[in-house]
Amino acid sequence: MAKGKKSTPEEDNLQLVEGALSKSEQFIEDNSKMLTTVLGVIIAVIAIYLAYSKFYVEPRQDAALSEMFFAEQYFETDSFNLALNGDGNNMGFLYIIDEYGSTKSGNLAQYYAGISYLNLGEFDLAIKHLKSFSAKDPMLSAMSNGAIGDAYSELGNNSEALSYYKKAASFKNDFATPLYLFKAAQLAELNGDHAAALKMYEEIEKDYSNSTEARNIKKYITRTKLNS
Repeated sequence: MAKGKKSTPEEDNLQLVEGALSKSEQFIEDNSKMLTTVLGVIIAVIAIYLAYSKFYVEPRQDAALSEMFFAEQYFETDSFNLALNGDGNNMGFLYIIDEYGSTKSGNLAQYYAGISYLNLGEFDLAIKHLKSFSAKDPMLSAMSNGAIGDAYSELGNNSEALSYYKKAASFKNDFATPLYLFKAAQLAELNGDHAAALKMYEEIEKDYSNSTEARNIKKYITRTKLNS
């Protein structure tokens, strides 16, 4: 550059970029052994994970799915004891949870077990298994939380039941939301919180007018307003 001539912003930026590249190249050169080791560790971890999934998790998932077939059949016919414990030849949900708890089928078995215990009147066990169930599907999330609410309601724990009914209702859909809003509203009304009950009844009327719960909702709205 000629003496006394000022550099342009573009030239300044180019010098900065060149300086940064030089520093990066020098860092890589100075730390090449460490970087190679880190890259090797990352590749090894990925390879181990892929192998674990392919040769351990997937076969166990297939085995769990096969084992669950008869338990699901018993569940669908309301034979809940057989669904839970098996029939002597075929395993039940409790065995699948113990043996394959880390698989998708083992996780789903927690839900089936919870609903089975709920129907058998074993409410504490129902809560235990339903809380161990993890759902990505919004409908299943709503149903499992609603079932926990039912179990707490049967145990007379209205505050916990109300909390889980509200949680179930938060997974917005046309079936579960009005159902659990209605249950939550009834508990709120029973607890003397008529304002909260009214708000939920009115939400059913406004947003879920085609639901079963909306058919007689005006009656509940009127009653709650009179008691407010």
